[in-house]
Amino acid sequence: MSPHVLEIGDSMPGAEAPVLESIEEDSTKTQEPAKVILFNDDIHTFDEVIGQLIKATGCDSTRAEELAWEVHTRGLAAVYEGPMDECLRVSSVLEEIALHTKIEV
Repeated sequence: MSPHVLEIGDSMPGAEAPVLESIEEDSTKTQEPAKVILFNDDIHTFDEVIGQLIKATGCDSTRAEELAWEVHTRGLAAVYEGPMDECLRVSSVLEEIALHTKIEV
């Protein structure tokens, strides 16, 4: 008796065709709280950074000033925390004027 070699697409006699399960991507990581880190530079003025922080995060001018001062004195600051899609948006707005950012998860 010779062995039967199954070719791709063949099914075993008497066996049902296998059911392929779809694997959904785990979107948990994209919705975990993430942080936008803003780095200090010697190019932008306080007013430019404050204006862009307000535009990017929707914070008031007092909070934007606090964040700008923290960036200036520490060299960096977490300026926004939230879902990844919002962090990407905030980072993109900050980078419109060539500010340097990083997103941490």
